[in-house]
Amino acid sequence: MAELTPSQREAYWSKTSRLMWTIMVLWFVFGFGIHLFAVPLNSVSIFGFPLGFYMAAQGSLIAFVVLCFWNARAQNKIDQEFGVSED
Repeated sequence: MAELTPSQREAYWSKTSRLMWTIMVLWFVFGFGIHLFAVPLNSVSIFGFPLGFYMAAQGSLIAFVVLCFWNARAQNKIDQEFGVSED
């Protein structure tokens, strides 16, 4: 693992922090935000199920899995950029 200078450490943390907050905001939107609009979303139907039900039962879970993979890939990119990757 490479030793980072203080300025590199600050840049690394800045990028990592920005990624973390982006993921947290998206998590909040998919975890809580969409469900606040469940009643209006129920007027739209997907495969016979109301969209509000679908987003609560399946859509949020799919979004969470996508967020996990995106976070891992983006963090690996940041790690490689700064020479601190594990591989």
